[in-house]
Amino acid sequence: MFSNVVVSALAFLVALGILISIHEYGHFWVARRVGIKVLRFSIGFGKALFRRTGKVDDTEFVVAAIPLGGYVKMLDEREGSVSAGERHRAFNQQPLWARSAVVVAGPVA
Repeated sequence: MFSNVVVSALAFLVALGILISIHEYGHFWVARRVGIKVLRFSIGFGKALFRRTGKVDDTEFVVAAIPLGGYVKMLDEREGSVSAGERHRAFNQQPLWARSAVVVAGPVA
């Protein structure tokens, strides 16, 4: 019985991780296609267990300790200063259709 509970818990976490990854990748993919700079793509929250910097835009890819969610952090003037040269790539500077596409892309994926 104990092994069934452990196997079920592990299967749940794997399934949840796959769903979260697909959801976040939807946001990430559309953001990149409409020209928004992605700063971080994270699966999980908390302390980073694995971290890699990508070749495009120095995007940081992270797998974190608590596998109950994830996020895609984009360049945004509301979250910090943005250089004048990258202002056109900030999420908040995009037209409504582009921001809407990024937001909707996660659930659609």
